[in-house]
Amino acid sequence: MGLLQKLVRNEAMRLDPPEIYSWRVFLLACSACFGGMLFGMDIGIIGGVITLPAFENAFGLTNLSKLGKADLSANIVSVMQAGAFAGALIASPISDKLGRKPGLYMVSVLTVIGVVLQAASSGKLPCMYIGRFVAGLGLGAATMLTPTYVSENAPRAIRGALTGLYQLFETAGVMLAFWINYGSLLHLKGDATWILPLSMQALPAILLSLGMLFCDESPRFLAKNDNWEKAQAVLARVRNLPQSHPYVQTELAEMQAQLEEERSLVGGSSFWDLQREMWTISGNRKRALISIGLMCAQQWTGTNAINYYAPLIFSALGVVGNANSLFATGVYGIVKMVSCFLFLVFLADSLGRKKSLLWTAIGMGIAMFYIGFYVRFDPPALGAPVPPAGYVALVAVYLFAALFQFGWGPVCWIYVSEIPTSRLRGMNVSYAAATQWLFNFAVARATPVMLNTVGKGGYGTYFIYGSFCFAMFVFVWFLIPETKGVSLERMDELFGVAAFKNIEDIGVAARRNSSYHGDDKARDLHVERLEGSNV
Repeated sequence: MGLLQKLVRNEAMRLDPPEIYSWRVFLLACSACFGGMLFGMDIGIIGGVITLPAFENAFGLTNLSKLGKADLSANIVSVMQAGAFAGALIASPISDKLGRKPGLYMVSVLTVIGVVLQAASSGKLPCMYIGRFVAGLGLGAATMLTPTYVSENAPRAIRGALTGLYQLFETAGVMLAFWINYGSLLHLKGDATWILPLSMQALPAILLSLGMLFCDESPRFLAKNDNWEKAQAVLARVRNLPQSHPYVQTELAEMQAQLEEERSLVGGSSFWDLQREMWTISGNRKRALISIGLMCAQQWTGTNAINYYAPLIFSALGVVGNANSLFATGVYGIVKMVSCFLFLVFLADSLGRKKSLLWTAIGMGIAMFYIGFYVRFDPPALGAPVPPAGYVALVAVYLFAALFQFGWGPVCWIYVSEIPTSRLRGMNVSYAAATQWLFNFAVARATPVMLNTVGKGGYGTYFIYGSFCFAMFVFVWFLIPETKGVSLERMDELFGVAAFKNIEDIGVAARRNSSYHGDDKARDLHVERLEGSNV
């Protein structure tokens, strides 16, 4: 693990035992993150499919006015967000009762059913709407379950990179979707050009189910439900250490201390008890509002406006023809995926969350404003070659994509899944994911109309999104604390809800007991445990 320690530079990486960075935790994260690919495949495929002539003929778009066509396209795209909003909210109580792993299986089933309905719709709008809504239920549940599950399993030093794999898999899905659309347009004819891409959305759902067969339930879910024996066994397996190792025992002690502190603040565990715990305790309320604020801001960067309507936007910038605009969109997908990969490897757990959000907010704002000025003052003429300023505008789109993946794409998912308390994590991430889908819906519904109505060529659309990017810098500067390298349980200390004075840091405990060789009789754990502990 020498290479990993060179790439990730934080205090937790220096202190924690290298054994915990085994293949098992990476396999677990990758398996769960196929839930992110579901999202990416959908937004990439539907954005290209609605521009295909065969799809337009099948669903009656060719007979509509320009505004009517934009309105119907927005309806087809955005009904999925309505389902995802509901799915994100439903996933929390289900996963808190049944577990994260069964919840992810549920995601796969719902998505496959929705995809089948879409592919079999044969030009019937009601069937298409129902299919997209059902698939949306699965996608929405995945946005809550995947980051939560990975965060609850990941070692603290690389939690940012592992949780951020959700975003990497999403961008991989977007990239694959764009190239599937491009290949279908080139090599297929008739209705097959849109049926095959829509059918391919089921692939990540199948891979998610297969991957989860080899994964355990989250140890923190088991601990929250007082199944300490199994929690200890699962945690030791994920950490690649013996159950009696000081690192494992101290991490379990932190879990217990956090849970006992939380339960002492608000007695019961009913829905309304948890609501009181979330909104009446200052530190919990701050975390909930930060999570909701981050997800709202993430959508108003304008990223999904480009994701959903990239072919339309590239055409507006002077890229002529369906094939050319889809090709440019495919390159856009590659830029996103490569940028996200570089961020996760080199910066997620080294530069940290806050700095990543700050500098990318400014960069994205500048890129959006340049595109807006280009469309306003030097718009492309129909059939004319793209002028030099137009090529710079195209570069600005790609630059925006790269900057989003260096900050607001992965970091928001990392942050909202790591800051909540154990009892509130599912609910907190659920509200954040639902907020993301609500504003995703608003952006998907508004963008095609804005591109037709907010100034000539829709130039005002880019100014609006760019202004939001600049405003987000202020939001992060004053309200977002740094969390890299902090264990999930010690987030309570960071937000002033609890203290762990009687429990040693897990990395310090493991390092001080580095002579441990697995001899239960000889070792001295030096871990202070709470009275009544049964772990």
